[in-house]
Amino acid sequence: MFGRYPNPRDLLDDGFAGTPNLAFYTTNGTWDVENHGVPPDVEVEYEPQAVRAGHDPQLEKAVEVVMDLLKKNPPPPAPQHPPYPNYEKSAP
Repeated sequence: MFGRYPNPRDLLDDGFAGTPNLAFYTTNGTWDVENHGVPPDVEVEYEPQAVRAGHDPQLEKAVEVVMDLLKKNPPPPAPQHPPYPNYEKSAP
């Protein structure tokens, strides 16, 4: 895996404990992302009751956002291909 130092022994449940080893800096020369994460584009309230009921609030919100974006910016229609050329030699 990238971005972490693996510990010599992974956990018995096939999990792992790792130490981050990457950081990012911006074009203005300041360190970023390290120790504060990346703010979300859309905040979603995580409701444990909804998760227990089988919902995924983040996924459902993502689908909602994408569907709204598609309504506002529909993809162009698929181009119609021309008829296939006929390369048969015509009979004399």
